[in-house]
Formats: sequence, structure tokens, C-alpha cells
Amino acid sequence: MSQISPEPRIAMLKKLCIAAVFAIAFAYIEAAVVVYLREIFYPAGFTFPLASFPDTSLGKRILLTEIGREVATIVVIFSISWLFTKGFMNRLACFLFTFGVWDIFFYAWLKLFLNWPASLMDWDILFLIPVVWAGPVLSPVLVSIAIIFFSAAFFLSWPYSRPVQISRLEWLGLLAAGIVIVVSFCIGGLHITDNNFRVYFSWPLFTVGYILAAAIFLRCIFKSK
Repeated sequence: MSQISPEPRIAMLKKLCIAAVFAIAFAYIEAAVVVYLREIFYPAGFTFPLASFPDTSLGKRILLTEIGREVATIVVIFSISWLFTKGFMNRLACFLFTFGVWDIFFYAWLKLFLNWPASLMDWDILFLIPVVWAGPVLSPVLVSIAIIFFSAAFFLSWPYSRPVQISRLEWLGLLAAGIVIVVSFCIGGLHITDNNFRVYFSWPLFTVGYILAAAIFLRCIFKSK
């Protein structure tokens, strides 16, 4: 079995640590923006079901700005991943790792600033592109934990010394699992103003996608033994 020398693995670990520091700092910035938005639009508290977004010129302008901010977030994280690493797979792994750390610390900062969420079952608006994604905070946190673990495993070729290999069929399976998870978020997003909004997040659907993705990636890791 070919061995990876300690230096490259240590170098990769240093890059992941730097990416994590960046993600934590960037999460602070993003959380600070949310503090301002909630003070403007939800001074009585951010709770579900949500009131309809103000249908005014100011409301529309801020909504478009918020969508642009989400795009900019993805671009910034992608840019860091592109600069830090070489090769498509390493850049993808670095992107996912940075995104996962950013997402978890985004909620950690909001908890510090606003004491929100009160619990991991509180709902949040997760994304706005191309439609609203919503669901319990626990769901994106679980996704972030998984992608941090899997991307770090790929990046560090852990627990074995051979690079993790992902076949075309496995890529299709991961894509399908991701789509299933996103659909569960989008279904929840359609009902954020309903009084019974909680019943519209499909934990079974989310769990199927989550377990499928985890099973495929674990297979990729252990077949590299």
C-alpha cells in the first residue's frame, strides 16, 4: 500500500485549520447581518409561523439584497477553497468543510448574540435560492456535521493512507441524496406562514437522504483501505 508522507498530511491539516478560522470569523459577520435584519423586520422576536414579508419597495430591495448576500457567501467560500487547494476534488472537499464550519458557527454566534435558537428544533429560513428552504435548525446542523467529517476524511485521506475514490455511480447516489435533502427543506419552505408549519418538514424524507449520503461516503472511505 502506498503511504502518504507526514508532511503533506500535516500541510493539509494546517490548511483545514486556517479554513476553519476563516469560516468562524465569516460566520460572525453573517450572524451580525442577521441581528440587524431581525431588529428591522422582527423587533418583537423572530418566530414561526412567519409574518408575510413586507410587500413594499424597501422590503423587496432588502429581499433582493439578502439573496445577493447568499450568492456572495457561496462565492467567498468557493474563492477561499480555490486559493487554498489544487484539483477539483480537493477544492470541493475544502469548500464543503469551510461551509459546514461556517454554518454551525453561524448558529453558535446567533445563540451568543440573541440567545436564539432556544432549541435545535426551532425553525429557520435556511436559503432563498431558487425558493425558500426552511426547517428545524437541527437539520442543517446535522448536514454540516456530516460534510465536515466526510470532507476532512477526504482531504486528509483518513483513516487510511490512500486517497478516497468516488466512482461515477457513487457520485450519482450522492447527488440523489442531496436532492432528497433539499426537497425536504423546500417543502418546509412552502409553509413557513402556516400555523401548522411543523408538520410540513418531512423527517422521514430528510433521514432517507441523510442515511443514503452517509452510507455512500462511508463505503468510499472504507473501500480505500
